[in-house]
Amino acid sequence: MDGTKGKPPRRSRPVRVAEEIKGWVVAHDLRRGDKLPSETEMIARFGVSKGTVREAMRILEAQGLVQTRTGPGGGSFVGEVTAERAKELLANYFYFQELSVSDIYQVRRALEPELAASLAGKLSAAQLAELQGIAEAYAAPAADAEEEMQQHVASLAFHARLADFSQNRLLGFIIAFMARILTDLTVYRRLYEPPNFELWDRGRRHQIDLVEALRAGRAEEARAIMRSHMEGAEALMNQQEARVLRRFIG
Repeated sequence: MDGTKGKPPRRSRPVRVAEEIKGWVVAHDLRRGDKLPSETEMIARFGVSKGTVREAMRILEAQGLVQTRTGPGGGSFVGEVTAERAKELLANYFYFQELSVSDIYQVRRALEPELAASLAGKLSAAQLAELQGIAEAYAAPAADAEEEMQQHVASLAFHARLADFSQNRLLGFIIAFMARILTDLTVYRRLYEPPNFELWDRGRRHQIDLVEALRAGRAEEARAIMRSHMEGAEALMNQQEARVLRRFIG
């Protein structure tokens, strides 16, 4: 019997040292811009060779967790992975997964109504105006497939911006990421063809109604509007996905 079955793959020494450096940074409560120990100090601290420390630092730099500056006052400093960079890295993982529209909407249905309710009465005039502008950007249905694609992207941008306004950074990140991968899926699979009047009409009306509920501080109404929007959009996007599949098979 293979005793290694089920065990996680063995990590290389530079990878293990990179993890130890991250642990050391957290334990010492270092923040973005704080300087890290010198290469010599790291060699002594972690008991490894110069090559291992350098490779570990390259790993952390590629992840965006370390920044290196040369010249006077240079050295290695704590970096910070931006939300956009984190989404890019996560998207690389899901690129190889067979995600469906239903998979994405299962998450969206659970989270986005709660996000909407949590923001009722808490957005600034500028934030509400921005959402209103996105919702009203396309006052007429698309004339062709290219404009339909732009409308889909704009509609999902509304949800991404709503997520950006959340005080719950984890909730906002997940919802914004869902909007991103649905945008990618829509464009990659051409789910915007043929133009769908009902999807445009329902989506636009829901977004305009939602902005009014948020402005008035009506949390339960905002939750209900978003829930209705998610359920309707899922059904219509599944129809679009089915049409694309039939077109491909045909």
